[in-house]
Order: sequence, then C-alpha cells, then structure tokens
Amino acid sequence: MKKNIRILLALLSVFALIVSACGDDDSDSSGSSDDGIRIAIVAPSAENDLAFSQSIVDGVGRLTGVSEVAITPGTFIVEEAATAIRDYAEDGYDLVIAHGSQYGGPLQEIAADFPDTAFAWGTAVDTFGLPNVSAYTAASNEGGFVLGQLAASIGSNVGIVGPIAVGDAKLYVDGFQLGAEAGGASVNVTYIESFSDVALASETAAAFVENGADILTGTAQMTVGAIGVAEQEGILWFGTQSNQTSAAADGVVAASQVYHWEVALQSLVNDISSGQLGGNTYEINLSNGGLVIEWGNWDVPNNLSDLVDSVSQSVINSEVTTTVG
Repeated sequence: MKKNIRILLALLSVFALIVSACGDDDSDSSGSSDDGIRIAIVAPSAENDLAFSQSIVDGVGRLTGVSEVAITPGTFIVEEAATAIRDYAEDGYDLVIAHGSQYGGPLQEIAADFPDTAFAWGTAVDTFGLPNVSAYTAASNEGGFVLGQLAASIGSNVGIVGPIAVGDAKLYVDGFQLGAEAGGASVNVTYIESFSDVALASETAAAFVENGADILTGTAQMTVGAIGVAEQEGILWFGTQSNQTSAAADGVVAASQVYHWEVALQSLVNDISSGQLGGNTYEINLSNGGLVIEWGNWDVPNNLSDLVDSVSQSVINSEVTTTVG
C-alpha cells in the first residue's frame, strides 16, 4: 500500500513538472515580437518638455501594435544623437525615430547600414530615396493661423518668441502672424536663434511686454521661459506642439495646438508589421485630426469656441492663406 502511494506521488510530481513546463512555454510566447514592434525615440530635449520632444513621446504612447518603447532624450548635440540612433539599430529595434530636423545627415548614413531596420525622422519630408526611411511633418501653420485669429479677438498686440526659422517652428510663427494680422492685431516676431535658451526666451518675452504686448506665443522647448513671463505679467499665452496648460497657473495658457503624431505614425507601424519598412512621408494637419486645438483651464466664452470652429473649417477648406510666400 505504501509502495503504491509512493508511486502515485511520483507520478503526480512528474505531471506537475510537465504542466509547469507547458506554462513556461506559454509565458515565453506571450512576450514575443508577435505582440508588437519595438520602437526607440531619440529626441533633442526632455521627454516632458511640454513642447517638441513630449509631443512625439505622447504620440508614440498612443500607438497600437507596439510592445516596447525606449527613449533617449536631451540629445541636441547631433553627434550624441547619431550614437544613440546607431546603438538602437544595433540592438535590434524595429523602428528608430530621430525626432529632430538636425538629425537628417547622420540618419541617412546609418539607415543605409541597417536595411532591415525602419527609421523615421521629422519634421521633414525627405526619405533620401531609401526604402527603410520615412519622414513626418506637421502643418503647424494651420493651427497657428487659428490661434492667431483667436488671439486677435482677445488682444491687439502680439509678441512671438521664435527659436530658429526652420521646419514646423517657422510654419507656426508664420501661420500665427497671418491669422493675428488678418484679425486686426499688430504682431512682432523675434527669432532668438536657439531652441533651448530659456533665459533668452524670457528676456525676449519681457521686452515684448514692455513694448505693449498683451498676447504672447512661441514654439520649442525654450518657451517655458516666455510662459513664465506671461504668468508674471498676467497676460495670455498661446501654445503649440504639446498642451502647455500645466506650465502656468489656470487662465494663463488660453489654448494650445497639440500634435497628435499617432495619426501619422500608426500607418507606419502597421506597414512595418506587414513587412514594409518605409519610403513614405506623413503629415499631420487639422483635416486628419493630427493637429488639435485644446483649450486651457479657463471659462471659454461660446463666441470664442465658435470662432475657433469656424476658422478651423475655413483652413481645412483652403479658404484662407496660412503660409508665407
């Protein structure tokens, strides 16, 4: 009897090991690449900058079909970014996103060395003729025009703190200026020739206020300095790239044009999953929902809400000019 019990216990132990082994196999398969692609982001500033870098981090976070996201922020120096881009490709990431127009040169060289890895960069439109490179851009002039019209309905003197006159930054500044001037406001623009100089952005914003500005706006990560001036002086700020409401007290940030990069990048992720690594250029705009006007924390009058809706539709219908030249 005791011998039979020992044999039964031994059989039960073997059965338990078999079940455990099967369970381990299931666990391994659930973490495989079948769950989605691995994405790496190389960005020039902090991932929570409430501006350019945060916009791509937030957008990738909304994608489906992704199993892992790695981020290397603060790589404004191109050589450092190039090292990170190459490292991610060597580590086997499926998609490496170089989020900065300054990264085009090294990306072109690196992508050619890794033909089985997908790369994307922006804001840009050039894929260098490489089948594994995609480019993405934002029609930021569109939301800029809408916010400019809104600003002109509230104030009369606008100061715009620009970084460097390139890419989506220049598009936004041009669009805002055109919208505000069409609405009857006077507009002054200063490019500080830096994306990251917070102190200079503050000084520039303060100079605008001293000269009578009652509305401020700007673009890039350095705008936190200008937003601080708006808060200190009690005037309205209009943001872009990310929702900048949390950068100041309630009632300071009137509205933001928010980039929803997932509208463009979801198609790229789907293509990569099906074996197509790139070769396309993607744009986010008001029409496809990639650009969204989001209000700040204040009681928005109905007439202003209606104005934003009306002007946005005019932009979508190409009834107004939102670019210079």
